[in-house]
Amino acid sequence: MSDPIDQDGMQIQLNAAELTALQHLKTVDFELGYLALLTQTGLKPVSRWEKALNRTETDALHELGLQTRTVGRRVRSGKKFTETLFGRTPAYLEVYAEHFEGLAVDKSAETVRVEGFLFGYPPCCVAQYIRHPYAPSEFPTHKQEILFHWSCKGCVVTPLLAPLYEKLHQFTLRC
Repeated sequence: MSDPIDQDGMQIQLNAAELTALQHLKTVDFELGYLALLTQTGLKPVSRWEKALNRTETDALHELGLQTRTVGRRVRSGKKFTETLFGRTPAYLEVYAEHFEGLAVDKSAETVRVEGFLFGYPPCCVAQYIRHPYAPSEFPTHKQEILFHWSCKGCVVTPLLAPLYEKLHQFTLRC
């Protein structure tokens, strides 16, 4: 077992196989390992890796208790690519697949709302992003860098999430 982190009510304790899986995902890309841990702990219902993963990588996600699903997408030029989704609940993966399979990537309000919900972003931040993407807020920029959403002005949710993201980010760095 890894040494548990237990601060502010959040405990992270991985068995040897889970720790090995997380370390493997980090070797692919630090962000992949970090996203996997955010999702495994439930802070994010679904995460998306904008590439296909090989069998070893999907096995590592499964070792962390995550379900996986691939979705075919395309860019506006028509070029196709594969996204890999992972989450603890297969129903959310199915919702994403039903909504986005085969579609071009876009930043429409509908897309941002659906992604925001599935990826666990605060609704106020999603609404602000739709109106004014990357609008300035009082949330510290150095803390913004480890989130996967842009904090809105006056957000009361992001400051509650940020310490949990920081702990998981630090855990991922150390493992």
